[in-house]
Amino acid sequence: MDEFAQWIEVFRLDLGAKLLIAILAGGAIGLERELRHKPAGLRTNILICLGSALLMDLSMRIAGPSGGDPGRIAAQVVTGIGFLGAGTILHTRGTITGLTSAATIWVVAAIGLTAGAGFLFEALAATITVMVVLEGMGYIERRFLDRPSDTAEGIPPDEFDARTGGRRGGDASQRRRASDRPHQGDDA
Repeated sequence: MDEFAQWIEVFRLDLGAKLLIAILAGGAIGLERELRHKPAGLRTNILICLGSALLMDLSMRIAGPSGGDPGRIAAQVVTGIGFLGAGTILHTRGTITGLTSAATIWVVAAIGLTAGAGFLFEALAATITVMVVLEGMGYIERRFLDRPSDTAEGIPPDEFDARTGGRRGGDASQRRRASDRPHQGDDA
């Protein structure tokens, strides 16, 4: 019985460390988004990262003894997060907004999965990288591209290139309006 109690204690410490890293990672990224008044802020990012870490840990524990695939639950997290991220992307009045928020939601889930798998250093390194990208690119957009940060998200749909996530090349007068283009599934 004493051996069982020790095992439980190790389990709690292991899971506790994973969840703590997930909370810190999601919190750091969420705070940055909150300070910029973005849709997915502090609580959202903490919950996404924490939930992803918990599900990854659960997946590994369930699959471990049975020899199952621990990636199955993780794959479903990625799918679910895709839907959540898609909900933050808005197309209104000729602009697309929320792309950075959607990408942030996706990467926060990946960080949570990483922490849940026990790769705590990697989760922290990814968090720092995300923070550098969010802050650094915002600075570059403001300083060198002569636009406020996150206006890259406000690209008119007829100028948006889904492959690159940015503005299409070429002169605006040479591009057809989105309403003039054939819709997917049209013969033209």
